[in-house]
Amino acid sequence: MFLVDKPKGLTSSRVVEQIKKKFNVKAGHTGTLDPLATGLLVVLTGKYTKNASAFLKLDKAYEVKAVLGIETDTFDCDGKVLRQTDKEITREELEKVLKEFHGDVWQTPPPFSAKKMAGRKAYQLARKGVTVDIPPKKVSIYSLELKEFQFPYFAFSCEVSSGFYVRSLVHDIGEKLGVGATVVEVRRTRVGPYHVEQAKGLEEILGHK
Repeated sequence: MFLVDKPKGLTSSRVVEQIKKKFNVKAGHTGTLDPLATGLLVVLTGKYTKNASAFLKLDKAYEVKAVLGIETDTFDCDGKVLRQTDKEITREELEKVLKEFHGDVWQTPPPFSAKKMAGRKAYQLARKGVTVDIPPKKVSIYSLELKEFQFPYFAFSCEVSSGFYVRSLVHDIGEKLGVGATVVEVRRTRVGPYHVEQAKGLEEILGHK
């Protein structure tokens, strides 16, 4: 098992491919991180790949930076801007909305996600211009804490259940505020009992450092 601190700009699949090539083993990750995201990616190899489903069910923790007043098709800043507004939101307004996001919530995965629809990943369909109607799923938010607010940017930490999409959370916060919101940075800090502090950078794992 490798605990990888995934760098920004790489897909989770690319990280797995590099580990497979370096160590000549069967390998698979246990929960996708977007290319924009950094942080803990658990990669299983050899016979441990059979345990992937158990890892997928583990709770996760994230640190997130987002911007208000912008909505994109991918729900993050790598996407195409669909809507923009200069309307100012106060810290009090943001905190009031954040309090609505706790416990069990219904969440719709982003159109650009690895969610399987009719045997295809949603992002593959979305890239072809196919409108994807992804059904909402019940997920859980165990904690959500606002860390910084300097309009239009805000940062928060959250602990959530498996199957949770941080991009959808930020999008939904923007919808509730009526101004839109999109993810700027995401860092996964924990998967179940494993913490990012235990992880090694990909370069170090591959022996490039």
